[in-house]
Amino acid sequence: MPYSNIMRSIPKQPRIIGIDHVDGLMIAVIFNNGETREIDFEGIFQNLELPADSPIRKLEKPANFKKVNIANDTLSWDNVNFYTTFKGKKMKVPFEIGADVLYQKSKHIANSKPATIGSRLRAIRVKSGLTQDQVAKKSGTTRNYISRIENEASGIELDTLFKIVRNGLGKEFEIRITP
Repeated sequence: MPYSNIMRSIPKQPRIIGIDHVDGLMIAVIFNNGETREIDFEGIFQNLELPADSPIRKLEKPANFKKVNIANDTLSWDNVNFYTTFKGKKMKVPFEIGADVLYQKSKHIANSKPATIGSRLRAIRVKSGLTQDQVAKKSGTTRNYISRIENEASGIELDTLFKIVRNGLGKEFEIRITP
């Protein structure tokens, strides 16, 4: 088997890239494959059969559980510490569970299809009573290009999107990236 085929057959290592929300001992996370998955930690903790004095028991309280963050591409709790020895030195490390384990223990959350740029542009154009041809002329593009964008048959560069929204539709827009 050629090397390139071997490389393609190796699955990607799951990594957590974002936390969508935390509710009690349930957490929804975004993995590097784009999936939002929900993890029930109440079930995970029960399966661990933790001793009464385990530091992990702190996380059974939602207030402590919510102190989760992302470190090393997985979930991490700085408020639950363990000690390990590395190269002869005792080190304090936070509680983490590997992203591969969390992926296996999670379930996919079916998201409703998000609004696309094309569908939003179409809705605003129609609401404004404009034709594709009118928007194209005002923004310096073609009716065919506006149609392809609205039907998700073409990508769009940011500067072109600005021209279509500002000049073609007479609207303003902002881009926000939220945690």
